[in-house]
Amino acid sequence: MRRAVTAVSAAALTSLIAAAPAGHAQATSGAPSLPTLGDTAREDLSPVFERKLGEEIMRDIRRDRDFLDDDAVLEYMNNFGNALVAAYPGARGETNADYYFFAVRDPVLNAFALPGGFIGAHSGLLIAAQSESELASVMSHEIGHVAQRHIARMLGQQRQDALIPLAAMLLAALASQASSDAAMGVFMGGQGLAIQRQLDFSRDAEREADRVGFQIMGSGGYDTTGMVEFFQRLQSASRNYSDLTPAYLRSHPLTSERISDIQSRIRETPYRQRVDSIEFHLVRARVRVLQDESVQGLRDTQAAFESQLYQLSRQQKAGAQYGLSFLELKRGNHVKAQEWLDKARATMKPPENKAVLSAERADSTGAAMFASLGIEIKLAPSQSAAVKLQGMKDAELAHLQFPLSRGIARQYADAMIANGKLDDAAKFLRDQVQSYRSEPKLHDLLAKTYAAQGKLTLQHMALAESYALGGSVLAALDQLNIARKAKDASFYDLALIDAREREWQAKRREELEEAKK
Repeated sequence: MRRAVTAVSAAALTSLIAAAPAGHAQATSGAPSLPTLGDTAREDLSPVFERKLGEEIMRDIRRDRDFLDDDAVLEYMNNFGNALVAAYPGARGETNADYYFFAVRDPVLNAFALPGGFIGAHSGLLIAAQSESELASVMSHEIGHVAQRHIARMLGQQRQDALIPLAAMLLAALASQASSDAAMGVFMGGQGLAIQRQLDFSRDAEREADRVGFQIMGSGGYDTTGMVEFFQRLQSASRNYSDLTPAYLRSHPLTSERISDIQSRIRETPYRQRVDSIEFHLVRARVRVLQDESVQGLRDTQAAFESQLYQLSRQQKAGAQYGLSFLELKRGNHVKAQEWLDKARATMKPPENKAVLSAERADSTGAAMFASLGIEIKLAPSQSAAVKLQGMKDAELAHLQFPLSRGIARQYADAMIANGKLDDAAKFLRDQVQSYRSEPKLHDLLAKTYAAQGKLTLQHMALAESYALGGSVLAALDQLNIARKAKDASFYDLALIDAREREWQAKRREELEEAKK
């Protein structure tokens, strides 16, 4: 993961301690509009190329083992992040960015923005955040980077600064006639000035992202008071985040400076409490398990959950019970996993007192995530045929109840495959592919279904679509060749294969031409 991000450090804006000031109760209609950037940013990195660059980086990230390719986590992150974007007019910026939020396995408290609207959060940050307002502060800050096109502006700044070392080299050549030491001093001075200008730009970008993030959070209705505590926790989490480094050598403003700025902004906004959703606590528990799946890691995670069971908050208690259920599933203890899941559901069962129910935001009880984990348990490989059949019935019911959940839709397809309902699975997946064309996982499931049916041509055509969506055009073309040679290829199949092959070959030629530039 670090290699993938480092490889594009010249174009991808990462954010160490990327927590933004939290805002609240700022009316959307009265929120100031975000400034439009100048022509320099547009010239250095066009919106189309910026998105394409981000997609290329994401292909590498998705192939990394530290990418948390977990449906429940990704679904929550994107629902949460895109709700923030939708709450503030102009958050998409002048490029009308299409945001995608994801998580990576890393204990460091960090988040980062990539070109084109891709925003990642470290697992350590998700676990450390004690409220959705704290998480919103981080995500809003990163949205601010994208909305203000800091990556494009950074490239513009670098292009201008490239002239400074060049001028320094010319002056050094002249100075070398008098003294070699003087020449070295002139050259290093030029290099230092260019580096200092880049640090200054980075700090200014962070301050700007803080301000924009504050506005976005305010429109989203998140609590501002918890953000100061989160910054203080970040400040003490690692030596890397201390204020001991001189201000002029830091790429970010001093944490103490940012805390002061937050406090001054909080004083200008009215306070209103925001209650977290249960999904926030469930996702944190799930990420805690996924962060370290080693034997010792799971033991440490279990100890953390067992301690959390004694919390007074029923959301935190339910989160711990859900986490223990997911942990036991990872260990293969299906009976214990179901027992803990039942306890979590019971903990979050709406009370009869409607007044209490309203105060605790009864509109969100985590039903979708509870249902999804229940299906996971029933569809585990070692479960009996009867249990798997029940899992398929549960998945069908869950899909009807939560039709927009992409994770549950794929679980339903997987359940039909596991129970031998191949014709039903193929029909369902073909419909899903038509509605959600950019999901490689759907094509993978379709290929799995066709393989079970013995339909080799369709299997390799589906795999080709999956590889193409993942950016592996050569692998996709190879799958088309295999499909063409299959004995069950029909005339219609061959026509589709030829059309797809022409399309992808043209795309491949375009990529090779761009690589030469």
